[in-house]
Amino acid sequence: MKVVIPGGTGQVGMILNRALTAAGHEVVVLTRRPVRDREVGWDGKTLGPWAEEIDGSDIVVNLAGRSVSCRYTAANLQAMMDSRVHSTRVVGEAIAAAVRPPRVWLQMSTATVYSHRFDAPNDEATGALGGTESGVPGYWAYSVEIAKAWERAQERAETPYTRKVSMRSAMVMSPDRGGVFDVLLRLVRLGLGGPVAGGAQYVSWIHDRDFVRAVEFLADRDDLAGPVNLAAPVPLPQRTFMRVLRAAWGVPVGLPATKWMAELGAFVLRSDTELLLKSRRVVPGRLLEAGFAFDHAQWPEAADDLVRRVRGGPGLTSFHEVLAGLRAAWARSRRCG
Repeated sequence: MKVVIPGGTGQVGMILNRALTAAGHEVVVLTRRPVRDREVGWDGKTLGPWAEEIDGSDIVVNLAGRSVSCRYTAANLQAMMDSRVHSTRVVGEAIAAAVRPPRVWLQMSTATVYSHRFDAPNDEATGALGGTESGVPGYWAYSVEIAKAWERAQERAETPYTRKVSMRSAMVMSPDRGGVFDVLLRLVRLGLGGPVAGGAQYVSWIHDRDFVRAVEFLADRDDLAGPVNLAAPVPLPQRTFMRVLRAAWGVPVGLPATKWMAELGAFVLRSDTELLLKSRRVVPGRLLEAGFAFDHAQWPEAADDLVRRVRGGPGLTSFHEVLAGLRAAWARSRRCG
């Protein structure tokens, strides 16, 4: 089976590439800077020779879009919007022009499309879309608009022979360097993995191997189209989520952070507090209804597995190495502007 992954050089793309290649599939990654075998250049907004890779492929998994790990300035938010909408639109154009179009187009989206809420979980049928909440920063609404425009670009693509699925993904947890789990674990190891702004906000997540299995499940199920939540079935308040992670690593305490402390830390790392403070209480209604069985449905078991995998490979061991790793992450984040 041939799988084309536009924007496949990020953490999630590497997880998918690794798993699908190991399973014997042919994987082609579309990237602005091809350097490895089976990477093909594209600009993410105009048709080019790269479209030949989509013609005759079986599955397209579009992950393209500028990283959200940056300061949410007006310019960066616009760049996030443009990179997602333009890349989705041109992938649709390539599929529409293909003589042998792929049978399914799995399009990355985000759980951020849902409302900031604590009272009830958001599934695909009854979940409340965000953008009109009170008591949150006004620019949070633009993140929701990005998500809506991202999905709308796929919906509007004329691809009658290709099934379309929009994957509203929660944070993908993997032991790989540079990912969200890596950042959270570094905080735990520094003794900083406590509640943020009280820690009542919900964290939605999915184990990396369940993410891969869900992608394979969606590719095989011809009866599933439209938005599908990719998230473990049990989101947790941030304070509980981090307490479980501390227990998995063996750190008894984690210093709490107030909202202003979180804002200061986000400024230093050139990130944004929305990633920490928005309550993303998302559940996988359609996956469960379709019979998908999570291997890692509960966070304590998933955290234990991820910690074992971190400890089983090369990792940071000393306090100074952890600090060096955080400085490296900060340096990478500066590329976001």
